[in-house]
Amino acid sequence: MKSLTEHLWFNTSKRIEFINITGKVGELVKKSGIKEGLVLVNAMHITASVFINDNESGLIEDYREWLAKLVDPKGYYKHNLTGEDNAYAHLMRTIMGREVVVAVTDGKLDFGPWERIFYLELDGQRKKRVLVKVIGE
Repeated sequence: MKSLTEHLWFNTSKRIEFINITGKVGELVKKSGIKEGLVLVNAMHITASVFINDNESGLIEDYREWLAKLVDPKGYYKHNLTGEDNAYAHLMRTIMGREVVVAVTDGKLDFGPWERIFYLELDGQRKKRVLVKVIGE
């Protein structure tokens, strides 16, 4: 069995930002030389998410609006009494998830027709990382 572990680094200009990282993950799968296996893509910060969905601009805006309805970014949260102002980001991350696992078949990400991998920054404007671990033969 072979494996490759690398990190993708982000420092977004906005507090909340959706970034399609499918191409970068696909490049790492290729670099690994693995033909059959799995790739784990994991947000390494508790105010960021990795998820799979369609790369369609209207859907991204729908996500923004939906998350803001579920978790008011300007709401009152006890966590913010610690001097932080990012409780909303912790809550949104719980909704959107921490990581994805994608099958690798014939050396490529094995997706449905519209699936793409996204990094979702929820408390941006500082350096954060995503773990990419490819495992297989």
